[in-house]
Parts: sequence; structure tokens; C-alpha cells
Amino acid sequence: MQNTIIINGQNLNIEDIEKIAKYNYKVKIEDEALEKVKKGRQKIFDLVDSDVPVYGFNTGVGWNKDKKVFKEFFKKYNTNLIYSHSLGIEPFCTQTEGRAILLARLNTFLVGCTGIAVEIVIMYEKLLNLNIIPVIPKRGSVGEGDITNLSHIGLVLIGEGEVYYNNEIRDSKDVFEEVNLNQIDLGPKDGLAIVSSNALSVGIGALVLKDIQKMMDLADIVYSLSLEGLNGNTSPLDKDVYKVRNYKGQLISLKNVTKLLKGSTVYDSDWKKSVQDPLCFRGGVQINGAIRDAFKYCQELFNIQLNSSEDNPCLLLKENKLISCSNYESISWVLGFENLGVAISHLSKNSCHRTIKLSNPEFTRLPRFLSPRDSVLGFATTQKVFTSLDTEIRHLSNPATADFYSLAGEIEDHANNTPYVIDKLKKIVDNMFYILAIEAMHAVQAIDLRDDWILGEGSQLAYDKIRKTVPFYNEDRPIYRDIKEIYNLVKSDSFVNEILFS
Repeated sequence: MQNTIIINGQNLNIEDIEKIAKYNYKVKIEDEALEKVKKGRQKIFDLVDSDVPVYGFNTGVGWNKDKKVFKEFFKKYNTNLIYSHSLGIEPFCTQTEGRAILLARLNTFLVGCTGIAVEIVIMYEKLLNLNIIPVIPKRGSVGEGDITNLSHIGLVLIGEGEVYYNNEIRDSKDVFEEVNLNQIDLGPKDGLAIVSSNALSVGIGALVLKDIQKMMDLADIVYSLSLEGLNGNTSPLDKDVYKVRNYKGQLISLKNVTKLLKGSTVYDSDWKKSVQDPLCFRGGVQINGAIRDAFKYCQELFNIQLNSSEDNPCLLLKENKLISCSNYESISWVLGFENLGVAISHLSKNSCHRTIKLSNPEFTRLPRFLSPRDSVLGFATTQKVFTSLDTEIRHLSNPATADFYSLAGEIEDHANNTPYVIDKLKKIVDNMFYILAIEAMHAVQAIDLRDDWILGEGSQLAYDKIRKTVPFYNEDRPIYRDIKEIYNLVKSDSFVNEILFS
């Protein structure tokens, strides 16, 4: 089936999540994976009469772990669990984020360690394909499982929550009746299986990683334009230098920059050039490459999260066990996201320093603030804008995983603040797109002020797209409009792809 992605709990990646969440690709559960879910559910029923206490199955959760849950009260208990955990705080996730969250949890259901009702798993698939998306609050989770947020999906399943449908927020009960979907009656372990997951953080995190992929390539493009705007020294781009260093991320960025600048005047000998440019220019490839290395580390751990069990208790079919554990612990991959925030803060500083220097005649031998003549103020005040955004990035890049309380009778004495870590990184990345857009605006202005300049093959494409969107700054005008136009351009899916990969 066209535009359909088959999932099985083993091969989901961030590209699939973007297609399903952002572009409304359909989802199909692989038959073998669904069979595994059915066998897991049967095992749960086999254990119903067991006298062995299992956390969240026949006992309470958290501090109530010592309370027994009798099988006659499974529906009532699991429904109450949803009620008592529905504590999320606005703002709400977007529809795109909601789709990513549903998909993230659906795929980990298919690992087969949950024991959840098959009807619930199929309902997640139907909600995605019918584009009925639960309204999920973003805040209120400490990240040791996003239980206070994902419970709002549980409310939807039992007909008591709200959903986005046809771009309206409506009661799930009414929408279910309209499209002929049945509400779910919760059984043993269902409540905990719905809420005890990191899917809120994972779904949104996957979308953030996709933006970072785009941002890394954009950083190479903008750096190349700025190097031409400066008429900078190209000796730091000598490939032999990188062979004796051999950081993989640097090699990728070097390849991009070299491709972009092929044929550029910037390679011409010029005795007026400085022997060494400021570090923000000289080390552009190194900083950009460091983000690529941090991204690779994070993505490898994140892919494990996408396709593994996060369940407590964890059902092990082959071993015939239902084990209380800490599989919801997200610290391994969350540290990767924290690291990315720090890495991007270095790119932000680099970009800001380059933009400041492009307005300085001491470095460019061009007019101050890149003004075309004395009567035009030019970019005299833009530095306040991008440095304020960098200040936000600097503070947002401070780690948050180590800041938690001991909760629930001091039993739950570890947490990660995972949703906040993801939210911080999302804001960092968005600020970075603005900062790079402003740098690009300065770079093309500097290039226009140079006589007889020949751009590189790739940088010419970037220049043309920017200048098609925003004209040369010939007279003073409200610059905020230019910034927004370039931001929208460089953040689009087509900009990077058509310049680097066409």
C-alpha cells in the first residue's frame, strides 16, 4: 500500500516517525508482531489467579505497591489508575507531536513485553490512520515514564478525553460514535501499560532530531556563505589536515563545505587576506562536525529506545516471567539529548561571532554594518537580536537531568525530567534556525558588496534562493520581515535538500 509504513517493534526510525507524524503516512502492524501481542495477553490471563505479587498487575503502583488488586476489580482499578494519573499541564502537544507520541508507544507495544489488550494496540493504529489524535498536555512529567501525560490517551480510549479531529478539539466519545469506534474496557495491566512509558518524550524527541539533521546541513551551507562574505582563508579546509585528526563528523562537514565552495573566488590567492581568520571562521568545520558526532551518539541510543521494551513489569514470554524492573529508565538516551544542547550552544556562539565580524570593516574591508552607502544604517542593530537568542540557548543548554526530588513515599528517588530536556532542546534548535538565518542574511549582503565575486557551485544555489526571497538591502526597511522570510526558507524541507543533495 502506497504511503504506508509497516511497524513490528524492531525497525522504527526517526525518518518513519516524521513521515507518519508530519506527512500523515498510514501505519500497518505486522501480523507476526500482532500475534506476539496476543500471546502476551494470554499470558496475562494465565497469571490472573497467581498468588505471586507483581507490581502494577495484581498490586498497586508507587507507594501503593503493597495494596492487593483482586481480579474482580481489574476494570475498576485500571480505570481509576487512568483517572488518578491524568495530571498533565498545558500547553498541549500539537497534532503532529500527538501522532508521533501514539506511534512511539504503539511500536514498543509490539516488542511483546507489555501484556496489554490487543484491542488497545489496534486502537492506537486506528487512531493514527483515522487521524483522531488525543489532546495531550506537555508538562507535569518528571520523565521516569511520562505517566501524568500519557494517561490523557487512556482517557480518550475510555471515552472521557479530548481529541483533535478535523482540526477541531472534541470529546472522544462523540468522535468514536461518529466513526463507529468502540470505547475500551480496561483489563489487567492495561492502565499501567498505557501510562508507564516515555512515549511523550520519545515522540517529540524524534521530531527534534529530524530538525537537528536539517540544522546540521544548514550550518555547513551558512558557514560556506559567510566564508565567502568574509573572503576568508581556505587553508583550514585542506583535506590533508583532517586525515591526521579523523573525527567522522568533521569529515562530513568538510565534504559539504568543499562541495559548496567548489569554483569560488574565495580560493584565489590574495595577499590582503589575513594569514589566520578568527576562530569562529577557522574552526567552522570542527564545531559543525562536533555536533554531527554528538548527534550520531544520541541517535544510536535513541534507536534502541524506539525498538525495545520500556515496560514495568516486563513480560518475558519465552522465560514465562512477569518481572518488576526499571525498563522505563531513560537516562542513557536522555544524556545524548543533553549533550546535543551543549554542542549546539557552541555552534550558536560561532555563528554569532561570525555575524558580528561580517559587520566589522576590520575583518571584511567592507562598509560598516554592510551598509551600501553612508545614508543607510544597514544591519546596525541586528546584533541585539541574535545575541539575545544565543543567551537563551546558553541557559537552555544547562543540564536538567540531575535536578529531581524523591517522591511517592521516597520510593521513586530517581528521575530525568525527560520531557523538559526535550522541550529545551526543541527551543534551542528553533533559536538556532533564527541565528543561522540572520547570519545568512549578513553573508549574502557581504557577497553583494564584493566586486567580481564568483560564488561556489553550491553556495550560488543557496545565494539565489535567499535573494529570491529577500532582496539586496539597498535602503533601510523593517528588517524583522527579512529575518522571518529567511528563517522560513532555511527551515523548509526543500532548502537543504536542493542545495546539498540535488
